[in-house]
Amino acid sequence: MQLAAAGAVVSALDRDGKRLDRLRQNCARMGMAVEVVTADALTWRPDQTFEAILLDAPCSATGTIRRHPEIPHLRRPGDIADCAAMQDRLLDAADAMLAPGGTLIYAVCSLQDEEGFGRVAAACARLGLQRLPLTAEDVPWLPEAITPLGDLRTHPGMWADRGGMDGFFAARLVKAVTAT
Repeated sequence: MQLAAAGAVVSALDRDGKRLDRLRQNCARMGMAVEVVTADALTWRPDQTFEAILLDAPCSATGTIRRHPEIPHLRRPGDIADCAAMQDRLLDAADAMLAPGGTLIYAVCSLQDEEGFGRVAAACARLGLQRLPLTAEDVPWLPEAITPLGDLRTHPGMWADRGGMDGFFAARLVKAVTAT
């Protein structure tokens, strides 16, 4: 909704119809036009590629333990590896939907390196994506969240005077333009 509010033409894709119903209701309430597609991102393809994609990937949600202390008790030993495998498949699908020169934002609410830095490094090696580092100017309200590689990584110790924040990871990637 923030992208739509900023004037972007937005297509929202999710396989969860209930989640998309809530999105439709919120968009109607706010008077925002968003194309809503109920489909599996692993198999759905648009009529034409996108200039930008925000992939908010399913993850272990370890970054939300501050608000959801039950999470460590719900996780099983193989969950991180399972999430990483799904994230790789979703990154591959997003790359297939991204136009040459397009921007992909990869985001997870996880503190696990395997779901953040590891997934981005693997995607860059496998798909030829390139990091476009974020800078302090991109997030002036939280410049300390920018990593040396230019990714965004928050943790519960940040903004302690405001009650803390969730752990979050995001990276900005660009698809190479191929010569014809």
